[in-house]
Amino acid sequence: MSGCWHAQTTCKTRRCLAEMLIKRGYLSQPQNDNCTHVIDVPFMEYQTLSVDTKNLLLISQIRANLMWRDTELSWDQSVYPFDTVVIPVDKIWTPEIHVTNGISTNMKHSSRDVLLHWNGTVMHSVIIKAEVNCEVNLFNYPFAGDECPVAIQTWSKSGCGTEMNFNYLQIIDGSNGDWRTDYVSLEQQENRDDRNYIKVGLSVKYLNPFITLMLPSILLVLADVVSSALPLGGGERNCFKVTLVLSFTMFLVILNDVLPGDSSCSPIIRTHFCICLVFLVFSMLVSMILTGLANNGSLIFCCRSKKDSRQGNTGSKEEKEDEETKADISVIKLNASEGESEMLKKLVDFMEDLNAKTAESESFQKIAEKADKIFFWFYLIFGIAYFIVMFCVMIFHTCVVDHFDFWY
Repeated sequence: MSGCWHAQTTCKTRRCLAEMLIKRGYLSQPQNDNCTHVIDVPFMEYQTLSVDTKNLLLISQIRANLMWRDTELSWDQSVYPFDTVVIPVDKIWTPEIHVTNGISTNMKHSSRDVLLHWNGTVMHSVIIKAEVNCEVNLFNYPFAGDECPVAIQTWSKSGCGTEMNFNYLQIIDGSNGDWRTDYVSLEQQENRDDRNYIKVGLSVKYLNPFITLMLPSILLVLADVVSSALPLGGGERNCFKVTLVLSFTMFLVILNDVLPGDSSCSPIIRTHFCICLVFLVFSMLVSMILTGLANNGSLIFCCRSKKDSRQGNTGSKEEKEDEETKADISVIKLNASEGESEMLKKLVDFMEDLNAKTAESESFQKIAEKADKIFFWFYLIFGIAYFIVMFCVMIFHTCVVDHFDFWY
């Protein structure tokens, strides 16, 4: 049929060759006896556009060079003495590539034309943009790192369709935002030819999240520890600790949209912030209790010291004696010597009571200062140990995530 067409035409230019191939109208997939066509991918470029840690999405772009054979698009070089010709991409069949684990995949042709060789070999390139649902292991955030698969496949069903043969993969522009693409490689799951994927190694550039997230929590806890240098008896220390608690609470509210989202390996930094808040609140409560102990000997607000009850009893007794004295005055009038003796006795009682109160207050003050020193060293040692353990867990602990649950 094509030979008859060649005999009838007199146009031998490359453009006439292209028009001849277009008129054939082969828009269906090349099919042989086994109903499967092989697509060669000699070269691919992978680029990580961004990593959405809030929604656990990997946004990537892949540029792939494709090559396949369609013998029905070949021509006789004795009639058309050309090795190659350019024809529009929408006039012939082209393979469609999609990302299996992608929430959305957009494949577009990098050019409006394809390059066709005389033996029917077609060369073309496509650009694929995909949002991959990758449950990145964020347990160690901001020291997190993980491997995310980008599964590349073509349509195939019941022994018909296309298969892909990959050759070379290259990474470009491996640094984007707070994440860095360390490496990429072509892999197959369980040695199955129909399950090809790009293994993308990701890691967090920890400097920026460490400065904005970890460092403020460390400095606030350190300031809370050093606040023990403020006087215990006054209200400066308590006011300072309340300010620290409120500041840290506002800090967490502001960073709520910045912190990474939850996954099967939830970021331990959330637990770290909760523990730091517990530290600050517990230190504030201890400071308030010790302040009450230093002032009036009470450990909690509802408990009063025995001295307060004794003072109440003494006051009622003195009031009763004053009433009796007034009653006596209304009956008899004391002479001058008896009045001076009574005033002297009251003065001595007052001085003894004042000395007892001063001694008891100094005793409470010493007990509170001793308890404050014990709590300071406990807080300091426990805080240092906690931060060491937390950093070791963040850096060295491994949380396993199944990234291939989309294949079943």
